[in-house]
Amino acid sequence: MSEPTELIEIRGLAKYFGRFAALRDLRLSVRKGQFIALFGRNGAGKTTLLRILAGLSRASAGTVSVHGCGPGAARGEIGYLSHNTAIYLDLTALENLRFYARLLDLPADDAELEDRIALVGLAGRSHEPVRNFSRGMQQRLGIARAFLHDPAILLLDEPFTGLDQAGTEFLQNYLRGAHAGGRTCLMAIHDAPVGYALADRLVVINRGGVALDLARGAVTLEDFQERYKALAEDR
Repeated sequence: MSEPTELIEIRGLAKYFGRFAALRDLRLSVRKGQFIALFGRNGAGKTTLLRILAGLSRASAGTVSVHGCGPGAARGEIGYLSHNTAIYLDLTALENLRFYARLLDLPADDAELEDRIALVGLAGRSHEPVRNFSRGMQQRLGIARAFLHDPAILLLDEPFTGLDQAGTEFLQNYLRGAHAGGRTCLMAIHDAPVGYALADRLVVINRGGVALDLARGAVTLEDFQERYKALAEDR
């Protein structure tokens, strides 16, 4: 049987919190290897969408499939990173990765975990308590944690929040490398120039649904910003 054309298929997705609809009839298809930047004002539903894709939240209606199955069944292929790094401050960097490797049942020894720490620019800091790390360093370790199992799909929710210039440059280069290596990426972001530079597809969520879906090559940054601004002002 041939592999499906679309890696992720979202049809009629809705999520309600009481009477508030965070998502309503959202439809989106994602091909393997695409990098999608998700835009939208606060409350547009970007985080809700990523959490559903990551299997951390359940949809109220609609369907979501990854390789033809639900997000829960595909968790081993998904890595999720938000501005909340989900690391333990009282543990060292190595102890954090060791803990998550055990949770994921990964046969990673300390030497391999040390390599992972070095890969995110923290060589020589693996035995230091994470509470001593800067925000940027903690986010780097969060990257190592989220992608410890080498997932094919990277879900990123405002990953640049709180990063200094060095941390921002590191993460940009890391994501470029992941994309070049064939990873599929969906990233919620407010910064239009950064999202435009990294992604090959630009999606704006407004009023709980997809309001704009463009290939980066089909629009200039300036034109995209104008169209995005018009949608953001459409309340």
